[in-house]
Amino acid sequence: MAPIAVGDTIPDGTLAYFDEQDQMQQVSIHSLAAGKKVVLFGVPGAFTPTCSMKHVPGFIEKSDELKSKGVEELLLISVNDPFVMKAWKKSYPETKNVKFLADGAAKYTYALGLELDLSEKGLGVRSRRFALLVDNLKVVTANIESGGEFTVSSADDILAAL
Repeated sequence: MAPIAVGDTIPDGTLAYFDEQDQMQQVSIHSLAAGKKVVLFGVPGAFTPTCSMKHVPGFIEKSDELKSKGVEELLLISVNDPFVMKAWKKSYPETKNVKFLADGAAKYTYALGLELDLSEKGLGVRSRRFALLVDNLKVVTANIESGGEFTVSSADDILAAL
């Protein structure tokens, strides 16, 4: 499947997360994004160096600035189980407006066409690193990285697109 691109409607899918009461919830991406401007960003894996030290902290640090420019939701997706995503979220002193969503079987990642096979490195199928600016389910900006790069999908790149 071709990767999601500008002008495409994001597919619907169900992802998991833990709410403020520490209860696991299932949520539809369309329920989070319909009628809103959102950033959907994906990383190859929780607790991995670039993801944990650069990509996610950038969105946490810039969340207020993104909100001031009309972004209503910051949705982080990783091919990890909900328990790993919960632990990863707790590893940050503050996560502000970032929702940590688990795509355990990579179904949503495949629906986006953004899967990355890292089996040779012992990691299995993961997500390519990306950041999508989405307005009412339509992709306005699609910043998709090649391989393990981190050059076009940062919070600053999304701010520049706004």
